[in-house]
Amino acid sequence: MTELADRTNKTALSEAAKPQKITSSEAFVETMVANGVTDIFGIMGSAFMDAMDIFAPAGIDFIPVVHEQGAAHMADGYARASGRHGVVTGQNGPGISNCVTAIAAAYWAHSPVVIVTPEAGTNSIGLGGFQEANQLPMFQEFTKYQGHVSNAARMSEFTARCFDRAKSEMGPTQLNIPRDYFYGECSPEIPQPQKIDRGAGGAESLEEAATLLASAKNPVIVSGGGVVMADGVDECIALAERLGSPVVNSYQHNDSFPASHPLWAGPLGYQGSKAGMTLINEADVVLALGTRLGPFGTLPQYEFDYWPTNAKIIQVDADQKMLGLVKKIDVGICGDAKAVAEELLAKLNDRDVACDSTKDQRAQLIRAEKEAWEAELDSWTHERDEFSLDAIDEAEREEGNWLHPRQVLRELEKAMPADVMVSTDIGNINSVAHSYLRFERPRSFFAPMSFGNCGYALPTIIGAKRAAPERPAIAYAGDGAWAMSMVEVLTAVRHDIPVTAVVFRNRQWGAEKKNQVEFYGHRFIAGELDNGESFAAMAESMGADGIVVDQLDEVGPALQKAVDAQMNEGKTTVIEVMCTKELGDPFRRDALRKPVRTLDKYKDYV
Repeated sequence: MTELADRTNKTALSEAAKPQKITSSEAFVETMVANGVTDIFGIMGSAFMDAMDIFAPAGIDFIPVVHEQGAAHMADGYARASGRHGVVTGQNGPGISNCVTAIAAAYWAHSPVVIVTPEAGTNSIGLGGFQEANQLPMFQEFTKYQGHVSNAARMSEFTARCFDRAKSEMGPTQLNIPRDYFYGECSPEIPQPQKIDRGAGGAESLEEAATLLASAKNPVIVSGGGVVMADGVDECIALAERLGSPVVNSYQHNDSFPASHPLWAGPLGYQGSKAGMTLINEADVVLALGTRLGPFGTLPQYEFDYWPTNAKIIQVDADQKMLGLVKKIDVGICGDAKAVAEELLAKLNDRDVACDSTKDQRAQLIRAEKEAWEAELDSWTHERDEFSLDAIDEAEREEGNWLHPRQVLRELEKAMPADVMVSTDIGNINSVAHSYLRFERPRSFFAPMSFGNCGYALPTIIGAKRAAPERPAIAYAGDGAWAMSMVEVLTAVRHDIPVTAVVFRNRQWGAEKKNQVEFYGHRFIAGELDNGESFAAMAESMGADGIVVDQLDEVGPALQKAVDAQMNEGKTTVIEVMCTKELGDPFRRDALRKPVRTLDKYKDYV
């Protein structure tokens, strides 16, 4: 009976795939169904309304947002949490242009997001009609492929190609559709998704890498985003255990190796782990597994230029253009991080490995470095530079109670629920948080990556929560970045996508203000964000819960209460934490120079 039902289902699928006369909107929607699309984020518009009208019977939920940038961030978070396509759309012209920033962020996160961009009709393009825009150039720098439907009969072809290329090239693609092409009849075949086996790379490069690792006395593994995308964390663990190698996370990929594992040494990059930096500095062979070794993730930190100068570097990336692009390498492997780890492990199991004799000593060293770093984090209760000490003194004279950001981050870390997902915005406190964010499974940490845009955290975690409703979802944002996207609290409340947001209220644009401290003589222009309104109260006005925290012992309980409300009551909560104005290190001291002034009227501005 089961076999008969199975044959019947296959026959039905086969019949559905055969060419038959359908409308272009049906071809578009059926191709998305074939690609497993169940959720689309955006704001409705007349340009795609004929297709939107049949989303529901196709099993697709359209999730309307407050602003289209938020929709594209939600699609990004959805894709990163699930490993499936994230889909976003909006009205042609302004609705689509609102998405550019978020698609750029998805590009640098390698998220398989498909942005559907209906455009002005073919009968009026070029006449400067209502909401007309040339939409392909807007996204050409931030997409892996741009499909423009040039004929209504080719709707399913271009739709399928955009979905296939988003996955095969791991990044956003654009499907541009003249609005009149949603109408009319055609007889297309609905393509089925392509499945691509990336493989483990070339035999010669794999053998060279295995030989280097076998001869290494002190190997270190950098586990990157490619490990997460390949679902290869278990294989990375197995390889690390075979070598007794410490594993560091690449920048903003804290979820690429479990923090509870004895070989985990923490993240590299801005405000990362001193333990990880010390250990990689002493490596003789580095295996960069699934990472492009981006420049921002290997810059000196804590006045320590830790990237090893004498180590042999093996880089593994699914995109051959990334191999050796940023760092000089000795072996480049173009392949899937999971498959490469499996292949290298098999090769190492068949030969003598030099570092076997020092596994115990290296394990002790890893443990000692991590213990020293944790002790430093415990004692690092506030920033110690002159500006921050003055800010702390000022806070003590102000009305109210103000908390040290580092102490808050440590308390939040202790109170984190199991299996949590966290998104962080860009900014000073959010970046310091990298030292305190630890995860046990992949697809748990979402950060704006190299594009570094504000307003990222809240909409992204809403998208992630939609993809994984069974997991606790928490966003971190400073008050500047928070104000850019806080209206999406309405989206979370309206559509029952409960999340928890922690807003660090330090009343300033912290990252840029730190540059004014370091380079511009404490001349603070446009950096202050003082206002009397409470973000918690604003959240309550939007239908969420709001909690104000100004005592250190309230931080953990507030987070636990909010997560409980999220998971058991379906409630969104905004936790407003009142912080001092102290600031961590600048992002990049190499990015600015001390000012030089030549005109007399500017001579004091140095």
